[in-house]
Amino acid sequence: MLASLPIQRAMLGFFLVSVCMFTVIGCALFEVQEEKSAPELAADGMDAYESGDYRGAIDNFEKLKDWYPFSKYAILAELKIADAHYMRQEYEEAIFAYEEFENLHPRNEAIPYVVYQIGLCYFERIDTVDRDQSTAAKALETFRRLRKQFPKDEFSRKAREKVTRCLQSMAGHDLYVGRFYYKSKHYKSALYRFQTVIKDYPDVGIHHEALHYIALCQDRLRNEADSK
Repeated sequence: MLASLPIQRAMLGFFLVSVCMFTVIGCALFEVQEEKSAPELAADGMDAYESGDYRGAIDNFEKLKDWYPFSKYAILAELKIADAHYMRQEYEEAIFAYEEFENLHPRNEAIPYVVYQIGLCYFERIDTVDRDQSTAAKALETFRRLRKQFPKDEFSRKAREKVTRCLQSMAGHDLYVGRFYYKSKHYKSALYRFQTVIKDYPDVGIHHEALHYIALCQDRLRNEADSK
């Protein structure tokens, strides 16, 4: 019995090593089986997107891009990642993804849509007229670029209404600031703002008010000059 102990220990060690090897091999095989194909990831991504699970869609499409960068589905993944970020109101991430798509595929048929979506990412963040209008300016610039590059495209036509709304917001801001200066009796500064409304923006429904304030400012400035 004593002589057989080393043999038993050796057999036990062999058994444990074998179990570990089979466990590792089994896990590796399981991982391979779990790695989905490009079409499967594309389908899962679209299912998640259409059901409103935009985070899940992004995860599937990111895997598709990483695992199958040369697949014909990779372009779809790039575009839908941007769309999913847009739907999650993650506008900075969406702009980055759309711009990356445009840079990588400048001749792709989806480019008019992509440019329109970039404009929307800025447009959705336009604030009230009393706030900074930088997003309105960027949206306007993007929509105008779209209309210049693709004048006959359907997304160019859709951008027309957005251009008007951007102009209304920017003009409204100058009118708001002009009224503030007028009430503060800074008539030169107010006059400049009201004149900017007339000069820089087409008539978006506030020209009459701007002209009224221009006349008031000019009258106040004349009175100030006469009193000196």
